Amino acid sequence: MDRIDAKLLEALQQDSTQSIALLAERAALSPSACHRRIRALEQAGIIAGYGARLDPRRLGLSLVVFVEITLTSQSEAVMGRFEAAVQDFDDILDCHLMSGASDYLLRVAATDLEQFDAIHRECLARLPGVASMRSSFQIRSIKRWTGYPIP
Repeated sequence: MDRIDAKLLEALQQDSTQSIALLAERAALSPSACHRRIRALEQAGIIAGYGARLDPRRLGLSLVVFVEITLTSQSEAVMGRFEAAVQDFDDILDCHLMSGASDYLLRVAATDLEQFDAIHRECLARLPGVASMRSSFQIRSIKRWTGYPIP
């Protein structure tokens, strides 16, 4: 990966709907060379996909909750069942295996406390192997993720 690839990646993270012509202009390439480079980045797995960043508040999801999960055991079987179950619940936006006091950190979005209560009862409480849960509510977002820094 060189500085031209880095420029393309930065531009695509800002707006992946840009035309090849505009991306080529930004990177000082011909459109065909730009297209080849983007395809190569896709084939290398550096570009894993494309998507739209949605505003959760405009979707009515004004409550963001981070849930720390501690499992009953860190055996492969318990962790495997937990990780498989997490995949079945769309209300769980992110799940990360962590170091430290908790085993996993989940991110959940809800319209309000009533909906989070339902998610807690119908989703989180049904996850296998959970010994304890601790929920923290986001008060305000200071900086949102907009893409990875490109070396």
